[in-house]
Amino acid sequence: MSKKKLKRKKIAKKLYAKNRLVILNEDTFEEIFSLRLTLMNVFVVASLGAILIIFVTTFIIAFTPLREFIPGYTSGKMKREATELALKSDSIQKAIRENQIYLSAIKKALTGEVEAAKLNKDSIVADSTRINEQSLQPSAAELKIRNATTTKPIKK
Repeated sequence: MSKKKLKRKKIAKKLYAKNRLVILNEDTFEEIFSLRLTLMNVFVVASLGAILIIFVTTFIIAFTPLREFIPGYTSGKMKREATELALKSDSIQKAIRENQIYLSAIKKALTGEVEAAKLNKDSIVADSTRINEQSLQPSAAELKIRNATTTKPIKK
């Protein structure tokens, strides 16, 4: 037989050789516990134990509040608060913009650029929210692109 086969047989023989684990009382040498084991049994039990510990640890971290201590995970409460703050800041920015338009209209009225009878906060806010129709008209470059794409046939 070749050396590799002999080596494999030797390793298999060691893995499956039966050994006895004995726990003795040191004073009386009385046998308290005895267990027959092989090296392969010990390896399999240790591997299964390690896999079980990894699974339980992953489960505890993934499905309990402990995940908040891991970088990258955030709590649901924090996400809700961030969304609420974003909405509040947006509404505050809108209110500031409207107040700035109102104050500039008052400034114009005080300097005499606008008639005082036309000054009304609601009309000023309505004017600020109107869309400029000129900004909706396509530019010359856009029209050129549209014409270029519509004249070419579409290849399939």
